[in-house]
Amino acid sequence: MDWLSIIPPILAIAVVLWKKEVILGLLLAIIAAELLLLISNNQPLLLTPVVAVDRVVSAVQGAGNARILMFSLLVGALLAFIRDSGGVSALVNKLVNSGLASSKKKAGGITMLTGTVVFIESNLSVLSSGIMARGLFDKYKMSRARLAYIIDSTSAPICILILLNGWGAYILSLLSAYELEENALKMLWSSVPFNFYALLTLAVVAYTIFADKVHGPMKQAEQELARIDSQINIPQATKARFMLVPLSLMILGTLFFMWWTGHGNLSAGSGSRSVLYATFIASIVGYLMLVLSGRETHQSAMKIGFGGISELLPLVTIVLLSISLGASLKALGTGVFVANIVGEHLPLFLVLPALFVAGALMSFTTGTSWGTFAILIPIGMPLVETLGLPPELVLAAILGGGIFGDHCSPLSDTTAISSLAAGCDLLTHVKTQLPYALVVGAASVLLYIAAGLLVL
Repeated sequence: MDWLSIIPPILAIAVVLWKKEVILGLLLAIIAAELLLLISNNQPLLLTPVVAVDRVVSAVQGAGNARILMFSLLVGALLAFIRDSGGVSALVNKLVNSGLASSKKKAGGITMLTGTVVFIESNLSVLSSGIMARGLFDKYKMSRARLAYIIDSTSAPICILILLNGWGAYILSLLSAYELEENALKMLWSSVPFNFYALLTLAVVAYTIFADKVHGPMKQAEQELARIDSQINIPQATKARFMLVPLSLMILGTLFFMWWTGHGNLSAGSGSRSVLYATFIASIVGYLMLVLSGRETHQSAMKIGFGGISELLPLVTIVLLSISLGASLKALGTGVFVANIVGEHLPLFLVLPALFVAGALMSFTTGTSWGTFAILIPIGMPLVETLGLPPELVLAAILGGGIFGDHCSPLSDTTAISSLAAGCDLLTHVKTQLPYALVVGAASVLLYIAAGLLVL
């Protein structure tokens, strides 16, 4: 049964690569895992659908998992309130009107700053900064390809580093199924300094802006200055407080409830309870601000909130199936078997770069970093438990690899939206961004090798 135990994750990866369907891949992997468990226990194979459903149900029975799933849905409502209120557009306008964009370097800097400030969601970050900066880049004779690179290479790295957003909620939910020494929230924050790809990508973006130097195909694009004018609907600007107040409440509320649930010790607090309580309060405040300001009625505000929840339903489904697959693989002993194979055939210092490269390849071929996280975290976390690997390094390698592949892939939704927001041809954006991503990716592999040699 040892070798057979790796069939479910391989099946999941194969389906994702072949069909580009993460939910289907995870569902088939759960069914395969439960089928193998029935075979090993000499039980009727006709029970496979039943035990697969029971496995998914058991994932929701845990209070921690239930809280995370509720939080993931509430984040959708909160993001919708913030987005449709016009608060994001108002904050962007404030940044532009402050006189911070009076030169070529300042125009690039304000674009990166906007993408950083709007860290609540990667596509929102891309759209806000891209649309805001189009006129500035045209004014200072900078190419739309350069704009697409700046907004694309700022959004995902910022979202994966700041983590007080849907990205953090999603990854936290995937981690919640594993009983490690560190709580999931602390592990997530501890991974930030080791997310070499995200940190180096931001550093390279800053270099291209403040040194005013571009290389490779980007240099040619600067000379051609090609652009595509596309129409994108963004809510009309209102007041920046519609974004700042709910977002501040979520951030400060999470810290307060971490302190409260930890009885005065932040690091000992319950991450799943804290983020759920804080997001619930922030969502209520976001709703009340919309209604009491007269901008929306109760009915229209509720429609916005449930619309935001519906947008995240596919991701919440992925979270649920990933947690369930992790439980199935644990019962099957897949993690222990993979750990033994890795321990025997792969030097420990190469595990981190191997996870980074695997994440990059999956994300590149599928166009989804989140789907990559859902499949690799259930494979990587058992390595922490069995081989004693540092959890923050393993997690950082998986997350960084997913972002790297996403940046290189023409199939990525963020790549497509970046091209749309900047008014740049999609393939031109991919071609001009690729050299920067590959250089940073190669540097990240070397850093993970070095980290493995130093730590393991």
